[in-house]
Parts: sequence; structure tokens; C-alpha cells
Amino acid sequence: MKLPRAFPRSITRSPLRSAQAGFSLIEIILVVVLIGGIVAFAASRILGGGDRAKANLAKAQVQTLAEKVQQFEMDTGRLPASLDELVTQSGNASGWLGPYAKAGELKDPWNHPYTFSVPGEGGKPFDLVSLGKDGQAGGESVNADIKFE
Repeated sequence: MKLPRAFPRSITRSPLRSAQAGFSLIEIILVVVLIGGIVAFAASRILGGGDRAKANLAKAQVQTLAEKVQQFEMDTGRLPASLDELVTQSGNASGWLGPYAKAGELKDPWNHPYTFSVPGEGGKPFDLVSLGKDGQAGGESVNADIKFE
């Protein structure tokens, strides 16, 4: 029969194994740089979509505001001289059943006022336009004008 040892074997690590136990500084820096690159790419994709969403919102708001102008015309028998008449009654608007809109609805998603003109171009009764992100006539992509058709 074998007797148990009084002293256990040494539990210290050999010098070679302990030198390889962690990550080197270069490995840590490389991982941090890769994670930073991934986060920057994802953030640009997510935040860049905000302008496209605002352009789509402006399209919907132009259509809704045009319907409110048409409702004003049906109630009063005339088109408003300005979009402000949708919010507050002017002295010469008989049959006014408003308010048809809130003051905040008279600005596009970029906080620019909508352009409204009576009569409209091409024989249309009125034109209603959001000038896009840049607030200037014309443009491309999110800077393009959004018109009521």
C-alpha cells in the first residue's frame, strides 16, 4: 500500500507558461481600434438615415397640409392668402371652421417654413413646397424641393 505524500507537488507555473497568460499591448490596441471602426461605421449608417426619414416625413406633411388648404377652400369658398390663415381666422374668411392646422405644422422637418403661393404654376390653384434640408430652391437628394402634386 502506498502512503499519501505529506507535501503536495509544487503548484507554481513554469516561467514559459506565465509569460503567455495575458494579451500583449499590441493585441489590446488592435482590438480597440477594430471595435472603434465598427462603431463609427454603424453610427454613420444609423445617423445618416435621419435625413432620408425627414425627407419622407416632409413628403407626407406637404400632402397633409395641402389637404388642410383644400378643406379651408371648401369651407370659405376661397384659398387662403397665406398658410397663417389655417391657424387663425382672418377678418374676411366667412365660413371659417378652423383652426385647420397648428402653428408648428407650418414648418417642415428642418424647421423651414413651407412656401405657399396662389395661384400655382401650370394652372394649379396653389403651390405648396418644402425647400428641403438646405432651405434653398432646387437641390438634390435631401436638399431637393418637395412639392405638392
